[in-house]
Amino acid sequence: LVAMWCTIHRLTTRVSAFSFNSAATRRHNFQPVALRLSSTTSEAAPLAVIPRVKASDATDASEGPVLIKGWVRTLRKQKEVAFVQINDGSNLGGIQCVVPLSEIDEDTKKELDKVSTGCAVVVEGPLVKSQGGKQAVEVTANKLKVVGDCPGDTYPLAKKRHSLEYLRTIAHLRPRTNTIAAVARVRSHLAGAIHSFFQEVGFVYVQTPLITASDCEGAGELFRVTTLEMDKVSDLPLKKTEDGKGTTDEIDHSQDFFGKPAYLTVSGQLGGETYASALGDIYTFGPTFRAENSQTTRHLAEFHMVEPEMAFADLDSAMENAEQMLQYVVKHVLDKCKEDLEFFAKFYDKELVKKLEALVEQPFARVSYREAIAYLQEEIAKDPSKWQFPDVEFGTDLSTEHERWLAETKFGSCVFVYNYPKAIKAFYMRDNDEDGGETVNAMDLLVPGVGELVGGSQREERLDVLLDKMGELELDPEDYWWYLDLRRFGSVPHAGYGLGFERLVTYVCGIENIREA
Repeated sequence: LVAMWCTIHRLTTRVSAFSFNSAATRRHNFQPVALRLSSTTSEAAPLAVIPRVKASDATDASEGPVLIKGWVRTLRKQKEVAFVQINDGSNLGGIQCVVPLSEIDEDTKKELDKVSTGCAVVVEGPLVKSQGGKQAVEVTANKLKVVGDCPGDTYPLAKKRHSLEYLRTIAHLRPRTNTIAAVARVRSHLAGAIHSFFQEVGFVYVQTPLITASDCEGAGELFRVTTLEMDKVSDLPLKKTEDGKGTTDEIDHSQDFFGKPAYLTVSGQLGGETYASALGDIYTFGPTFRAENSQTTRHLAEFHMVEPEMAFADLDSAMENAEQMLQYVVKHVLDKCKEDLEFFAKFYDKELVKKLEALVEQPFARVSYREAIAYLQEEIAKDPSKWQFPDVEFGTDLSTEHERWLAETKFGSCVFVYNYPKAIKAFYMRDNDEDGGETVNAMDLLVPGVGELVGGSQREERLDVLLDKMGELELDPEDYWWYLDLRRFGSVPHAGYGLGFERLVTYVCGIENIREA
């Protein structure tokens, strides 16, 4: 038995042992999934390994049989032949399997009778040059097995095109559709490209806590984490009164799991600063949570943030890094996801590819917040009735329509808006000295079709100024003692930003609702 498994291991690691001219073999990533064993047990016998091929790698004819594993999209039966279209998730179109009915055995015929849309199958046969024009190769199937049945009368995904609203009601099945599968592939490439960019420019990838006692944004939009029995209000521990004889209405969190109030993180930034203060340049890429009761197409309660932090850096450094990173990852998708982008351009945004190419090729514009307000006031004055929010002045938190006008109409490109009013930004952003702290050294990146995509700032590195700002916002310094220590011990100017990953996915895919990302 040991000798047999040693032989299997040797065969699965020696690509040159198989005459199989496909992209999968050339990249050494095929999977041996079927073994033909000799009945001899006294000595290891020669084994025949049938490699599995993904539809996206099926570009050349093969000299021997391959295995295709996936889910049936369509089945067409004719008198002499059957056509089974199989999708394995690796590309948009899947692969066609042609089943010559006169050449298959009875077991395969019985299995073919069970095939229906949505069922899972394994098909064996050689890759041959396709007789049609829609694909380069197809499989001449000599064996087929249904691995998982799918009753056609109850399967929710019929052959027709479904609305995205309907697909949200069957979120567990919607990855099988063209749109959501294409989004997932683009999302995967974007995530990989983000890591590649930061690794190539010398950033260290760190993971920051998901459970925290800190409110990074100071907005109070937090999900609480507790092990207290919240459904038994009468049993909740309450804080004692000052004289210790009674109780207050406040929950005593000293009896909770962490001994204090705890929340799901809204950002990895504060934790990221601790590593930037030691490693120089770092980035985080993980889930964040915000209890913002918004039902817009741009907001989620759970989403992922890409958050780099750079020591010995100012706001210009953050803007330059954000511009380089976005151009890098979008170019990667343009190069690697052409089929999926063509699909999105056909059904969702006809100008998508042109828009993405412009992002890669054009320098990002830069404008101060004061200048942006002046441009908006001038434009809105022409016809205030065209605007949902026509009242714009210094201190206004720009809405999506303002952001999109600046990016799409005024500048016709991605644009950084910087030096925002202190009153509408987070406590950790550095006050600008030139206007007496009326504004902070912060920026938002606005992109056509979406609005805000990136938000960042130079962080406040001065301990006394930071303490004053926390006092104004009634933030307890005791909750941030470790964050303040970074300013006490070797503080340096530093900057960073956050990129909402799902917003980037919607932008690159040309879809409107972030719930599809």
